[in-house]
Amino acid sequence: MPNVPEMMKAVELDGKGGPEVLTVGEARVPYPGEGEHLIKVVAAGVNRPDVLQRQGLYPPPKDHSPRLGLEVAGHVVIAGRGTSRFKEGDAVCALVNGGGYAEYCLADEGAILPVPQGLSMTEAAALPETVFTVWHNVFERGGLKTGQWLLVHGGSSGIGTAAIQMAKARGCHVIATAGSADKCAACEKLGADRAVNYHEEDYVAITKELSGGGANTILDMVGGDYIERNIKACAPDATIVQIAFLNGPTAEVNFMPVMLKRLTLTGSTLRARTAEVKAGICAAVEREIWPLVTDKTIRPVMDSTFALEDVRKAHERMDGGAHIGKIVLEV
Repeated sequence: MPNVPEMMKAVELDGKGGPEVLTVGEARVPYPGEGEHLIKVVAAGVNRPDVLQRQGLYPPPKDHSPRLGLEVAGHVVIAGRGTSRFKEGDAVCALVNGGGYAEYCLADEGAILPVPQGLSMTEAAALPETVFTVWHNVFERGGLKTGQWLLVHGGSSGIGTAAIQMAKARGCHVIATAGSADKCAACEKLGADRAVNYHEEDYVAITKELSGGGANTILDMVGGDYIERNIKACAPDATIVQIAFLNGPTAEVNFMPVMLKRLTLTGSTLRARTAEVKAGICAAVEREIWPLVTDKTIRPVMDSTFALEDVRKAHERMDGGAHIGKIVLEV
């Protein structure tokens, strides 16, 4: 393997459970196959799916890396067969099929983007998983249009902070929910028309009043009792997009309002999608969102960074729930 060592530092799972199951050891450096690049990782994003996988609740799809890490930034060190866009030494960030918590990681060429001008590698590593998720679920699946209202739950999370900025940049109105005054203030600073402290206020009533009838698109990662409340918060012909279930995947729901308001209830996960689907999302992100990142209309909101060796501390930060924006590992 030219200019690449045989072994690398990587995070492994010693069972399933809390951050204590994360260990840093040695692993063999993977070699890129058809359509893949090997990236020397500078930084890797920490995301909620990593936590779920660590807990044994989100197993990787077949043929995906069993290691944690869904987004990285770094440099191409080997261009695999059948690739043409990127070459050795290029600064890139990528949505990956696992394995990002390591010194080297494989990425499909169709899910790789150039690092936007003016962004550090640490900032670039905070973008792919969140931006791909928001673009696909809010705009493609959720159908949010200019002038419409988005209700996003978890507004201070990595997904939430990206959703607020992306929706505002495209001329939409945004209501965000969050669990503290500091988090609500952060959402409004990013451009949310209103941030709702869900411990103290009723987001359904506020959404209907502020929007004049309800949200046109709702991005929800909470589930549970939010499912029926989201239906109440919708405008006619609205779409609810479910991307996670922090409060559980089941609920008792009255479907009469779904019929009367002609609602669409949908959802998706990103990791299990095909390389072709991810490449399509990637191309749309580069066309529609990357110019807004380059001109600083959209910026990654950074909460904290940790060395790869401190991966347990990074996951403790995520588990604690006090973070605003993204947590990133520096390799």
